[in-house]
Amino acid sequence: MAYSSYVPVTGTIFNLTGGNDCCSQMMSLRTENGIVNFVVGAETTVIDSRQLRPGMRVAAFYDSSLPVPLIFPPQYRAQIVTAIGRDEQIMLNEFDRSLLSADRSLQLNIAGHTIVRTANGQQFTCGLGNRTLLVYYSATTRSIPPQTTPRKVVVLC
Repeated sequence: MAYSSYVPVTGTIFNLTGGNDCCSQMMSLRTENGIVNFVVGAETTVIDSRQLRPGMRVAAFYDSSLPVPLIFPPQYRAQIVTAIGRDEQIMLNEFDRSLLSADRSLQLNIAGHTIVRTANGQQFTCGLGNRTLLVYYSATTRSIPPQTTPRKVVVLC
């Protein structure tokens, strides 16, 4: 699956309501740019199968290659939703064998305390190179490219 067209929206959940069917719900995020709505359906991957709730800070990814209704506030179909910490950043990207992102904007340094899992929370014991990774990190160096030791890495198999 190609994740290159996935766009993240980071915000705080302020409302969750039932969707058009019994297997979906509408999630409203308060972001720096206003309100953004997401349909969270059966096909949405919720990292670690966390229960979504108001007040939770999340990043929701939508596929920018899919059509969206021209309404306000914007409404997207969530492909991936993940909870993130207060001062945490995320990146979804392809990483090469030296763990440099495809856009060359982040270099990973994996430590012994870095949590490495699959999207459904299972342990991942293979190499991280040449894979699509969802990276959770807080601090980077000022070098080019910036380097970080991530808190957690989710491998999207």
